[in-house]
Amino acid sequence: MSSPALTRYLAFRRSLPPRPPLEALTVRARGLDFAVYRTPAVAGTLPLLCINGGLIFDHSLLWPALAPLAAHRQLILYDQRGRGRSQVPPGMGASRIEFDAGDVPALRDALGITQWDVLGHSWGGGIAMLATALDVEREPDAVRRLVLANAVGVTSRWLPPLHAAGLARLRADGHPEDFDRLATLDESALHQPGIAHHAAYARAYFPAWFWDQQFARNVNPPLGSSETGSHVVARLRREGYDWTDRLRDLPVPTLVVHGAADVLPLSEAEHTVATLGRARLVAIPEAGHNPFWEAPDHFFATVNAFLAERDTG
Repeated sequence: MSSPALTRYLAFRRSLPPRPPLEALTVRARGLDFAVYRTPAVAGTLPLLCINGGLIFDHSLLWPALAPLAAHRQLILYDQRGRGRSQVPPGMGASRIEFDAGDVPALRDALGITQWDVLGHSWGGGIAMLATALDVEREPDAVRRLVLANAVGVTSRWLPPLHAAGLARLRADGHPEDFDRLATLDESALHQPGIAHHAAYARAYFPAWFWDQQFARNVNPPLGSSETGSHVVARLRREGYDWTDRLRDLPVPTLVVHGAADVLPLSEAEHTVATLGRARLVAIPEAGHNPFWEAPDHFFATVNAFLAERDTG
């Protein structure tokens, strides 16, 4: 069976120049050593911080996926605390997404960057929203523009229906082995930390994030390995969250770009736009949770155009 999204992706990838090198460095911030990665600087542009989602994964979730953006600006990626090569925090059991958000302004300071743009994908979009709100509260010009790619909502109302939505996607797409793999896992166990179960669930859920299931079957599911991240996810699932008051009327121009066929529904992106105030929504048809794979032409053109816009105050 042909895969239209995979065909588009391969054609797009063949059109790209060679991928730029990624420099690795260690940055000390808030008492922890963070693994930071950056592409070469591009004169006349601000760096773009890219925050991956998943919460149990490292920066490789977005690299080299977002490498096409490096043609126009320096990309900075990092492993969140206790993920990848970044230091595990003391008191891991107290970990929460707000701590991840607080690390972002500290990393900007430690890197000696006065102003940057920020992009967050999925749960990384939640970190990006919270971090931007913190950063501009103390330094109004710290973040020039914010991009939210298939980001989580400003409240946790999307989380309870997500398991059923994933099962429905896999059932409808006619791959019973994928459906059975997810159906046999206990979603309620995700309310408690433990990387083995969180990683197994993430692998089983992975194909449901795609609009094009043939594409999904050509991508290896990422391997989550962070105990710290499992504590953050478990707390969010167990307690829920509501960031409405923190994020209302965020004074940063924001692009909310969302695959229209994502199991994380487009209505959440619409609600985010309404909450933030200075946000606009671009829905990408025929794309799920990772539009940079399933609709790369549309995704990268949209993000590059937004970041290239002149600020009007």
